Amino acid sequence: MCSVLGLHVRQNSPRLRDKTARLYICNHVTHFDHNMINLLTSCNTPLLEGPVGFLCWARGFMELGQGIGSRTELTETLRRYCSSPNSLPLLLFPEEDTTNGRTGLLKFSSWPFSVSDSIQPVALLVKRPFIAVNTPESSWLTELLWTFFVPFTVYHVRWLPPLSKEDDESHQEFASKVQGLLATELGVISTQITKADKAEHIKRKRHIASQTALSSKNGFNDLGARPRTVAQGFLGTSAGAEDSRVARMVQQVKEVLPDVPLSVITRDLLQTNCVDTTITNLLEHTDHFNSEAAASTPSAPAKPAASSTPSVMASTPNLKPSAISFGRSPIDRHMTLQERKEALYEYARRRYIEKHGLNKDDDL
Repeated sequence: MCSVLGLHVRQNSPRLRDKTARLYICNHVTHFDHNMINLLTSCNTPLLEGPVGFLCWARGFMELGQGIGSRTELTETLRRYCSSPNSLPLLLFPEEDTTNGRTGLLKFSSWPFSVSDSIQPVALLVKRPFIAVNTPESSWLTELLWTFFVPFTVYHVRWLPPLSKEDDESHQEFASKVQGLLATELGVISTQITKADKAEHIKRKRHIASQTALSSKNGFNDLGARPRTVAQGFLGTSAGAEDSRVARMVQQVKEVLPDVPLSVITRDLLQTNCVDTTITNLLEHTDHFNSEAAASTPSAPAKPAASSTPSVMASTPNLKPSAISFGRSPIDRHMTLQERKEALYEYARRRYIEKHGLNKDDDL
């Protein structure tokens, strides 16, 4: 099967492998890591998530059975398994999810290190030509299909010296120490990003993609707007900080263009991630919300409050100057658009002066 799929396994320092070790700790790169390490030494990897039965057996996992609903019960079951003298060693992945293995390691969970106080660290490096080794949303079936198309995939296993937990060392401290050791061996960074952070990152990417597709479907991007996709990895800010940042940007645009609906501003900011670009896009496409602005404007203008700059209030131009007729040539239509943009820029400038009580001749 390895010849058919083009899977090749190499190992470094096989003499460091402790044949009496009951627990192997390894970083997680692909959905077939346990199969490749099992070719070098017999070991069992429990199936933590996914269907049991035939698929569990076919993929080479050890089925734990029913009735295990918490990490405490799982840890106790695996501890009893390791205490049996005739059982094979366990292979566990503390990251609990896959990464590409080229940038950093996910934060190691502490529960695998409570199974046994002595472990055998295993550093795994996977290389493949043409196609990425791992993508955030790939499944084991997708990974299996790709192996049929690529010429080969090389799994490089490095055995590290066994480690034991100190008496005054907690399980989380022991996990962090092993994570740093594996990160140094692989030449990557040791992060505090968890499996839940990765899932949140994938969910946010799907949301941004759906918002972009919806905007394109509504025809907003086809009218000359210049969206810019924001590449936000899960090493970036959290979802709460991201929402507050977008809210501040929306408020900045709203101060300049108060008659533009918040939904339109938010939609464009999610695409551009730039206040200036959003203002330019909205100024070029004010016809989309002419009706909303007209509906929200009262029939009789309110009496302006007393201000230290009455000349600014009196000289405020109309918000949306419209062309008398549609230009017959592209040059005429372009000049009409330029006139509208200049008038809207001037209106936004005067509204800013009015709001902050500045002098008309101040530089903005």
